[in-house]
Amino acid sequence: MALYLRIREVVSINARQLCSLSGVQLRILPSSSCFFDEAVQVQVSGLPPGQNVELRAKHTDDKGVVFKAAATYRADQQGEVDLSRQPSTGGSYTGVEPMGLFWSMLPESPHKKLLKRDASRPALIHIEVHKDGQILTEETNERRFMADGVQRVPVRHGRLRGTLFIPPGEGPFPGIIDLYTLGGTVCEPRAALLANKGFVVFALAFYGYQDMPKTVDRLDLEYFEEGVTFLQTQPKVKKTGIGVLSISKSGDLALSMSSFLPNVSATVCINACIANTLLPLHYKDMVIPPLIPNYQNVTTTPSGVDNVLNALPNVSAEENRCTVIPIERASCRFLFIVSGDDRNWNSAFFAEQACGRLKAHGKANYDMVSYPTAGHFMEVPYMPHYPSGFHAAVGSVVAFGGEPKAHAYAQVDAWRRVQEFFQKHLNGDECLRSSL
Repeated sequence: MALYLRIREVVSINARQLCSLSGVQLRILPSSSCFFDEAVQVQVSGLPPGQNVELRAKHTDDKGVVFKAAATYRADQQGEVDLSRQPSTGGSYTGVEPMGLFWSMLPESPHKKLLKRDASRPALIHIEVHKDGQILTEETNERRFMADGVQRVPVRHGRLRGTLFIPPGEGPFPGIIDLYTLGGTVCEPRAALLANKGFVVFALAFYGYQDMPKTVDRLDLEYFEEGVTFLQTQPKVKKTGIGVLSISKSGDLALSMSSFLPNVSATVCINACIANTLLPLHYKDMVIPPLIPNYQNVTTTPSGVDNVLNALPNVSAEENRCTVIPIERASCRFLFIVSGDDRNWNSAFFAEQACGRLKAHGKANYDMVSYPTAGHFMEVPYMPHYPSGFHAAVGSVVAFGGEPKAHAYAQVDAWRRVQEFFQKHLNGDECLRSSL
């Protein structure tokens, strides 16, 4: 076995030497190291004019799941392949897609979502150029989440759990609470990338994280109120109102925070529900009952993936009105980001109801943007699409929807809008103008 491994190592070294002698070069511009939400230019040079090659991308996430993509290109008359101007003719995607090798990656194990637990470590995307089974050249793109000087501070404060990201400099900076969805995680990549833009971001867990209970039968709004207080007492955080960033189930928590907590100034809800879902929400002497899915409405596709789109009952029905969050109480600004192909639930309908409810109460403190063919899990730019996966509340693999290419473009645009929204409503118009 040792001899076999040594022979394999020698063959690998010889292959790399041949690559170097052939003059084929892979470049990632402007640098092989960048932030995760930044686009890069992938170029190959030194090929024979007209030669077909396959570019392959590979990444292993923090849970050991391998993600891969591949695309075929034809070198131009100068012997070059430039993903920013030349089309892929086949593989994981087709057409001119400068970042196609990144957003089109799929897990080797089906229904897995790319996991990044610790944002202080970059994601490494290894790219190879192949011809007839031989690696002609290769390069690794180091995609970082944290800028130099950003602090990552794990939080264990009373019952609060999560991670705090603090930008360099004296501040004070506007504060944002970042809430993720079910499953016992915090979204460190999103929080860290926002901290790079000049926000103190508290990625706040609400159960199933570290030593927190794995399951709960209720949620307490006082816990999130403690999170707001903790964030506002940080030395570098402005004492004015904070922002809340949410997705999926955490969206109704964000709406509840906005409705009952006075220090919330700007709230982003990505594919959220206007009703409190799944678990009772307690606050002082008040309880908002949950909107409970009707699992009899769940269907199963021929591939074995469940369709839960119609599982939630009608929130407008008399018996369900008590579950609707009274967002007309809120004084903050809202940004509703919705996906037209959300298969988790009808997020577009819920956002329209939310805006309609605000308008009916004489309010214009909301904006809504819709992406017709995007899916449920709208992440940071260039994060691989997550079309299906295990749903903790359902207990099975469900469809989340989305057309991969359109979803990728939606993530880029939505990320820009999130930043502009928080800059405008937490920093003020003047700061927004100076940052654009």
